[in-house]
Amino acid sequence: MDYQIPLFDLNFDDEEEKAVVETLRSKWISLGPKTEELEKEFSNMLSCKHSLGVANCTVALHLGLLLLGVKEGDEVITPSLTFVATVNSIRYVGATPVFCDIKGLDDLTIDPDMIETLITPKTKAIIVMHYGGFPCDMDRIMRIAQKHNLRVLEDACHGPLSEYKGQKLGTIGDIGAFSFFSNKNISTGEGGILVTNTPEYFERGKLLRSHGMTSLSHERSKGHATNYDVVELGFNYRIDDIHSAIALVQIKKLRDDIKGRINVRKRYLANLSSNEKIIIPFKNNLEFASNYIFPIILKDSTVQKRDAVRNQLHEAGIQTSVHYPAVHRFSIYKEYNAQLKNTEYVTDNEITLPMYSKLTHEKIYYIANVINKIL
Repeated sequence: MDYQIPLFDLNFDDEEEKAVVETLRSKWISLGPKTEELEKEFSNMLSCKHSLGVANCTVALHLGLLLLGVKEGDEVITPSLTFVATVNSIRYVGATPVFCDIKGLDDLTIDPDMIETLITPKTKAIIVMHYGGFPCDMDRIMRIAQKHNLRVLEDACHGPLSEYKGQKLGTIGDIGAFSFFSNKNISTGEGGILVTNTPEYFERGKLLRSHGMTSLSHERSKGHATNYDVVELGFNYRIDDIHSAIALVQIKKLRDDIKGRINVRKRYLANLSSNEKIIIPFKNNLEFASNYIFPIILKDSTVQKRDAVRNQLHEAGIQTSVHYPAVHRFSIYKEYNAQLKNTEYVTDNEITLPMYSKLTHEKIYYIANVINKIL
């Protein structure tokens, strides 16, 4: 159906179109100068040493685990309240996912207390996911990792420019992964980027991104050399210059877009905070956050009640979603027999409301008014 108020809206204008046309006219559309420019811009934006443009965030997560040395027989602690790609990446390298609960209904990030209870001699790494662009407790998590000699991979797909105590998310652990999927803060349709401050990870990541080849087509095109070696069993995980050109435009808009989202969040809080039948996660967050989504949790509810509320919102022309179905409940992951009380309640009773920078005060008031009447 056509919604009066969609869940998200692309922050596109003529600039993205112009960037694509210019790239097409340059006659270099695969990985090349626009990707190199994107990688430099992203590193500058996050104040990190290295960025590696890739085909999508799933690729960044897979490469990240490979670079961290995670392999068959290892265990990786991961949240279940995340998109399935976070956990799939663990299986790609032959490791075992160990599911961890979230802190609570008001903080949907991974629980450091439970992380400590899950560590075994087989544990090699921890994946954290900064839900909605709001930071995990990275001080605790990094102390745990250091104590047990574990690597930390940040799934920061929700959080470009989000901060934790002055540091950009994705730059605190060993490796960070970002998404450029169509509904993300930086949107190119498909695409992603891996970031790290470790030169060895970056150099090996470049090899693995492109079949383990010692040089790229664009590098060879600058001169007459045609020879190269293949030194590792790599992948075709490259981003192309068309997507990179769009990403460069999106980055220029990012800070203003996030400021708009912060104002939208403030208006939601003003109109929904008095409703005693809902919990608004991260309500008291003081960090600069991307506000990728706006979730609410129904109190004393069931999945049937939540779905009934969503249906009434849809009938009122308001598109909603659920972030996320718990990964440990999917058929492919049921064998791990995870029991995660908070995650299971959230996945049954969370509603994601529309969130984008151009959402007007009138529409926010309308959404809140419909919710307050339903409940």
